[in-house]
Amino acid sequence: MEHALQPYTALVPRTDKLVVQKAGHTALVTIDNPPANTWDSDTLHGLPDLLRHLNNDPDIYALVLTGRGERFFSAGADLKMFADGNPACAREMARLFGLAFEALRDFSGVTIAAINGYAMGGGLECALACDIRIAERQAQMALPEAGVGLLPCAGGTQALAWLVGEGWAKRMILCGERVDGVRAERIGLVEECVEQGQALGVALRLAAQVARQSPAAVRYCKELIQGGRDQPINTLLARERERFVDLFELEDTVEGVNAFLEKRPPQWTRR
Repeated sequence: MEHALQPYTALVPRTDKLVVQKAGHTALVTIDNPPANTWDSDTLHGLPDLLRHLNNDPDIYALVLTGRGERFFSAGADLKMFADGNPACAREMARLFGLAFEALRDFSGVTIAAINGYAMGGGLECALACDIRIAERQAQMALPEAGVGLLPCAGGTQALAWLVGEGWAKRMILCGERVDGVRAERIGLVEECVEQGQALGVALRLAAQVARQSPAAVRYCKELIQGGRDQPINTLLARERERFVDLFELEDTVEGVNAFLEKRPPQWTRR
């Protein structure tokens, strides 16, 4: 591990169910809501607050998200919240899930999910909102909502189909099929499958690589890649060229080019 984990002292978290640590330029966020690391009102309010703070921290380039313990990344929503069939409660929770995971999707840096166990329902939707997913081979991933009369409401129907194609999205959502880490890598749901206990270390090493990149260039590239999801092909080619020129207004661009020519690591200033 390139940097030892330390408490992230620049923030007083809104909830103790999201534990924040720092390793170099990476924020590590651990979902700590036993026994299954479910998402509830506390964590769904707390995540956007946390992301706003990290977006404004010039020392944070990447975020790694994982679950406490060895069994669960996150089992998603606590179904007890929906047991009385209250539509008003359902509407509010759907809103909170959407706001939380859309904030994660739109984080300015690179987000990596270290899937260390079950990622079910909203737990998988959380991972789908990240830029990159590393899963352990024994991890189980599913969107099983239809089996209890619900549906994924935090981007699952859209993000899963985008990643794995309509056929596998329908198998997982309409047929309730689970996949382990090995199959998830095969179908493109995760970028890498690793042995049990290795997801966090691999994710942190990958996140450390982000610090070698220009933060502004990463932000623009992410904007362009994700923008292509809802645009006809080639629509953003002109924007891509504009963003390339925009980078030349920044000191970091001159620093990056000269550091390469001088065979030294760049010193990013975010200016």
